[in-house]
Amino acid sequence: MGVARADPGAEGSGGTAGGPVLDRDEADRALARLGAEREAVETSLLALQDHAGRRLLEGAGLTGTTAERWRATEADITRLWAYFDAYSAAVTEAREVRARRRWPGREELAALSELLRGASVTVPGTPGGGPGAAVLAERLSLTELVDRMNTLYAESLAVVVAADAVWSALPARIDLLAAEQRRTRSLAGSVGVLPGEHPAGDDLERIGRVLTVLREQVVSDPLSFWVASDGGATLGAGRPDTRRYDREARALEEVRREIEAVLQVRQDAEARLARLRDVLSRADRTLAEARTARGEVLAKIAASEVPAVSGPPSALKEQVAAAADHRRHGRWHRLSPLLEALERRADDELERARASLTAVTAPLAVRAELRGRLDAYRAKVSRLGLAEDPVLAERYDAARRVLWSAPCDLRVAEEAVLRFQRAAAEALAPGAGAGDDGRGGA
Repeated sequence: MGVARADPGAEGSGGTAGGPVLDRDEADRALARLGAEREAVETSLLALQDHAGRRLLEGAGLTGTTAERWRATEADITRLWAYFDAYSAAVTEAREVRARRRWPGREELAALSELLRGASVTVPGTPGGGPGAAVLAERLSLTELVDRMNTLYAESLAVVVAADAVWSALPARIDLLAAEQRRTRSLAGSVGVLPGEHPAGDDLERIGRVLTVLREQVVSDPLSFWVASDGGATLGAGRPDTRRYDREARALEEVRREIEAVLQVRQDAEARLARLRDVLSRADRTLAEARTARGEVLAKIAASEVPAVSGPPSALKEQVAAAADHRRHGRWHRLSPLLEALERRADDELERARASLTAVTAPLAVRAELRGRLDAYRAKVSRLGLAEDPVLAERYDAARRVLWSAPCDLRVAEEAVLRFQRAAAEALAPGAGAGDDGRGGA
């Protein structure tokens, strides 16, 4: 309530009921404070009475925690007004006593001291306030009464503020999310993503049901969605609990991304199918080339393991035909995952075909490398004037006969090339003789 506790005995010689009597100045100052305090209390109570949250609580069909807390709070607010009326009456009575005489005598000052410091205010008792029978009435001092009003006001205001904060934060956000769910559901239906046919369609229906129930719960029991800063011991400061809302918002975002992916498939389906067919066609051509090369290798290369070449992927082509059928009939939710799988498998098939061609033609590549090495060394010794060396000529001719014969034995050919290389290296070594072995000089 923000009202400072009044202590009429804080000044002068008076301190508690039964103590020294207040003098005139002390009594006047105490009455002035009481008047200002009464206005502050009334202002706070009227603000609570006009609070939007309180009006909403009064008119709502409450359930659960909020219904229970609001029943207690309504009783507290009623008690607050009763306390205020008693407080106002005590202040009025004290003013009347003071107004009897300009210069009050001891009798008036004693009465004022009792009114301002003593347990002079009778208020309704708190129901169930003690272990025994309910107290019908209590006598309190003005200070005790202000403390009691401050406590009741803080508790009542906390309930009103918490409920108002939840109502201000959550229902509007839930409505916006529900509108987004309806828009996404309409979009999903346009691409065939329906409940019972696609997981995303089932998720959309579930999100819609959860949001409906969540909104009803927030409206009827807002305090169950309030997280107090002190961990829940009192309402006090805190914040609305948005965890359930946030969870559904994330789920809807995931579904929305999935629907957008399906829409993208509808837009790109023809181009992706064309690329898919092209990749499979290239794989077929590569496999056909590998089969032709395998026949050539078997005819030209002897004593070599040549791997078999598999046939075209007929099952994959059947699935491509099924994907095209999904596109023709607008079954986009089925086409989306199928296209992704087919694209991966088609790329794998092309890589497999290329690997098969490489493996099949490896013996030809080895033969070509040996031929190139032989010719390179022949050119080198010819450039240095050793072309007529009989040993080199004999070893060159032997290697050439093996490499250019069919079928070519690669192991024998490699040995022949190595013998020619060693002979060439010996002939080209520094200090090699010029005539004893018939090789000739450099």
